[in-house]
Amino acid sequence: MDQQQAQDLARILAIGGAALGASCGVLGALAGVLAPRGKGKAVVVGGMFLIVAIGVASLIAGAVVAFGGAPYIVYYPLLLIGLVLSVVAGPLIPVVRRRYHEAEVRKLEAASLRHS
Repeated sequence: MDQQQAQDLARILAIGGAALGASCGVLGALAGVLAPRGKGKAVVVGGMFLIVAIGVASLIAGAVVAFGGAPYIVYYPLLLIGLVLSVVAGPLIPVVRRRYHEAEVRKLEAASLRHS
């Protein structure tokens, strides 16, 4: 791979990382708005698992490319994207699930108060 090809690939990976970052921001906003209301659980939690899966795949791809002897400009975006997606979205999954559980408990308590 010559220098121009490596730079083109790095540019594509950087744009992909920016798109994934924006998607994570939108997903985080959705989680912040929908989880306390108990709405959209499948979309939000499923999206977070998808983001973590993409992050882990990116980490693995970056490690394979790095050990394969590719230039720094190629494997660094893969490793960075994978690390950020995995470390940020992964630990937030239990937090978001807890918010959905709390919303469900509030709904059940409200329903029991209405019927009593």
